[in-house]
Amino acid sequence: MGFGAFWCRFSRFALLNLAAAPSFRPVRPRIVAAPIAYEQPTLNKAWEAFVAHIPTILIISIASGIFAGLAYAAQVLLILIGNGASPEALGSALNGTTLPSTLGFWMGLLGQITFMVPLYLVNVLLTAVPAMYYETGEAVTVQGAFGALLGRPWRYLLAGALFALVCGIGFCCVLPGIAVALVTPVYVNKIFTTNMPILDAFSSSFRAVYRSENGWIFIGVEILVVAVMMALTVAMIVFVLMTCGLGAIVAVPLIAIANSMSCFYVQNAAYRQGVLT
Repeated sequence: MGFGAFWCRFSRFALLNLAAAPSFRPVRPRIVAAPIAYEQPTLNKAWEAFVAHIPTILIISIASGIFAGLAYAAQVLLILIGNGASPEALGSALNGTTLPSTLGFWMGLLGQITFMVPLYLVNVLLTAVPAMYYETGEAVTVQGAFGALLGRPWRYLLAGALFALVCGIGFCCVLPGIAVALVTPVYVNKIFTTNMPILDAFSSSFRAVYRSENGWIFIGVEILVVAVMMALTVAMIVFVLMTCGLGAIVAVPLIAIANSMSCFYVQNAAYRQGVLT
């Protein structure tokens, strides 16, 4: 299919039209998820899905903030201990000017990593919850989200390490890294909702995005969502600066809500386009 034909099809996909039906026929090789997953994604549906998961997302966000704070506190404390409680040494360590040969540097790094691991696991739930929701069609509770996370933590850690490694190598050449990053929603879905081996889940996700009939339509949706999120983030940063920081009270929750809605929207779009079946 030529670029012109692709653009004609994609340009008629009404991202912001809440009631419009798609101009293409969704691909459904086999239906294994909840029926709601195959419906036309709209902002209204993404909002409704978000509202149904407010308690779960709120607890996940609080847990994320706690672990982030603990990671920073552990780093500061262990740097102070390792460097003899010197404020000057602490300042140089936090500014990245401490030599890696110092004891405080390694102790601080160890303390940070200790809490960064659970921080990563908690943060990945923000993408996994929409995946689990569309898989079953039922709102994911706090117990359900953390139960799924704690049931197979090593699977998620290894899956994340593999993805970070491949993505990092890809970004050395920029475009391959972007290509890998666009697979993220599908990869997270397969890791959390199936028992596929990690390597199989990764290769399957890559094929699903780049070889399915409507794969490029899905990529277009992802890019539009990312562009909207970037524009919103920039607008909120400007708003915060113009209000001398007071606007953060509104900006931070708004960005968090938009990010969560985008996760629900993209997962729904993946099923609708047949990228996830």
